[in-house]
Amino acid sequence: MIQELLTAAAAAGAVIVVYAGAAARVVKQYERGVVFRFGRLVDEVRQPGITMILPGVDRIHKVNMQIVTMPVPAQEGITRDNVTVRVDAVVYFKVVDAAEALVRVEDYKFAVSQMAQTSLRSIIGKSDLDDLLSNREQLNQGLELMLDSPAIGWGVQIDRVEIKDVSLPETMKRSMARQAEADRERRARLINADAELQASKKLAEAARQMEDTPSALQLRLLQTVMAVSAEKNSTLVLPIPVELLRFLERGGSEPSSPDKGATAPHASPGPPPVPPILPTEAYLAGHAAAAEAIEDLTGSSVEPAPRDEEERGKSRG
Repeated sequence: MIQELLTAAAAAGAVIVVYAGAAARVVKQYERGVVFRFGRLVDEVRQPGITMILPGVDRIHKVNMQIVTMPVPAQEGITRDNVTVRVDAVVYFKVVDAAEALVRVEDYKFAVSQMAQTSLRSIIGKSDLDDLLSNREQLNQGLELMLDSPAIGWGVQIDRVEIKDVSLPETMKRSMARQAEADRERRARLINADAELQASKKLAEAARQMEDTPSALQLRLLQTVMAVSAEKNSTLVLPIPVELLRFLERGGSEPSSPDKGATAPHASPGPPPVPPILPTEAYLAGHAAAAEAIEDLTGSSVEPAPRDEEERGKSRG
């Protein structure tokens, strides 16, 4: 009798263990369990951990609650300013209501993917090319709103939408490159013109300063000569000012003195005349060098040769 009881207890224990093994389910931390009993949704959503169901009666579906990264295939469209572009994007979304995600839509991932493609095409048609290239943040917000409105009824929340790349035709790329090059050239010319204006102002100020102190011009000339002569293989051409040559010409001409025998009638009394300053040997040497320099610059004067005596006789006859 005792043996039979022990056998029955062991059999009952085995049945309980088998039943518990069939009824026990493990839900992971990032999942939620949705139970259908005889095809009807059980209100309670199973939380992470070990949960029990009725074998053969209940069906449990585990829904991933993590953020899903879904790439949107490149969509080709025509912008509002009639430019053909290809735009691809990426959508980040997650399930916030596991029961709604299973009941409301057949495949929520496929539904979000198709809705993202159609919304991206709509955004391309409503935007200009400049907006797609430089104003992506606003376009991303517009895409997020367009996707989030219907997805919230599926138990899905759109976390973020990003436009990844905008592909342009080769002709449009060349046109944009020419436009950018022209803009850079325009800015370079403006910068050069501004630099010339500032330099001209500084040069005018320097000219006024040198006009007050003429010796500064000579010092500047000497500094320029020193800077040029620092190079070994250089030829220095030093121009002679024309004013200096004219000064030497005026100084070299001797003043005309009155005749000794002539007397000036009715000479008015006055201070005695100042005797003229005779040029020194160094002055005469400088005058000769200046005359040679003038001859080198202007060329030697050619005097007409005297005619022969015969030609003169013929001309007289």
